[in-house]
Amino acid sequence: MAGAPIAAALGTALLLAGGGFGTASLSVAGVGLWALVAGSVAWVELARPRRLQRAPGPSRIVEGEPYPLEIRASGAALPPPGGKLDDPVLERPVAIGPRWRGRHHARPRLLGRGRRALGPTTLEVGDPLGIWRRRLEGPAGGELLVLPRIEPVLAGGSGAGGSRRGASAVDDAAAASRSDLRAIELEVDGLRPYREGMPASRIHWPAVARTGELVERRLTAGSDTAPLVVCDASRPDSAEALDAAVRAAASLCVHLAALGGCSLLIGGSRRPFEIDADLHSWPQAHARLALVEPASAQPLISGLRSGAIFWVAGRSAARLPEALRATPSPRYVVVPGAFADATFTVAGCSGRRSGARRRTPRRAAA
Repeated sequence: MAGAPIAAALGTALLLAGGGFGTASLSVAGVGLWALVAGSVAWVELARPRRLQRAPGPSRIVEGEPYPLEIRASGAALPPPGGKLDDPVLERPVAIGPRWRGRHHARPRLLGRGRRALGPTTLEVGDPLGIWRRRLEGPAGGELLVLPRIEPVLAGGSGAGGSRRGASAVDDAAAASRSDLRAIELEVDGLRPYREGMPASRIHWPAVARTGELVERRLTAGSDTAPLVVCDASRPDSAEALDAAVRAAASLCVHLAALGGCSLLIGGSRRPFEIDADLHSWPQAHARLALVEPASAQPLISGLRSGAIFWVAGRSAARLPEALRATPSPRYVVVPGAFADATFTVAGCSGRRSGARRRTPRRAAA
């Protein structure tokens, strides 16, 4: 807005100089400059919208997926001479001009997991010479949770075009855990509301007769035999390495859930998430993974487990805790980077059986 006062002062000076020296050319230049200032101010003021609004969008989105963005500006009497439109989900401001009709549609892809505060959309209308500019802000958009994306589990050393059957080590570990689960006797540990899709044999009919509501038996045993995915955020190599580890943990959970279910333990949580084949608790676990931050200590595992363990860490030198090194169950360490001796790869990370000799990584995780 500083251009208009300067131009007006210069026009006034030219008018005074033209009148004082009797030079018509100076007076004409002064009048022209004043006309330019008046025209610019009038056009910008008439083109300035009275209302700027962003259409409601989703509160959660997986990173890399397009975000539906729609911005509407209304109340302007004229098209804008120029300016720019900006929004927190846009990578860079969008230039606008006389052909803009007050609407902007885009589907930007958001990178990076975590919680984002969506600030207000801003619109700046101004003339090309920068004589007069006006800025308008819309209402704040609340918060957006960007979830870690899910990637396939591939064979070690198969690269981007590898076969998904290469995750046979993961599948075999899950199958062994299911065999252990079938070998033990399940015990009833109370009742809970009936979940859609559960077999009728789980329904506790005496409670249904008393209350008139469907309830099912809650069965224990098997939580320590299901595959366990541990997300270790302690002392990561970098923010990018931690993001890769979180994606790997999320991808392993979805892969193992399709094979019968698994458990997920995140640093700072006292109890693991139990994720079944129908992914009933996955939305909560997925949201928790999106908020993982670097930590100073490894997650704590209480009790012994007989199921496979996938220790996913954000540092290449990660090792299993001492308490897990003597367990007879299959144990895998998953770290950022690609290794020649990797048993499987997922989301830019390599998984190796615990105790395998480490080789120099071919490349770092992106």
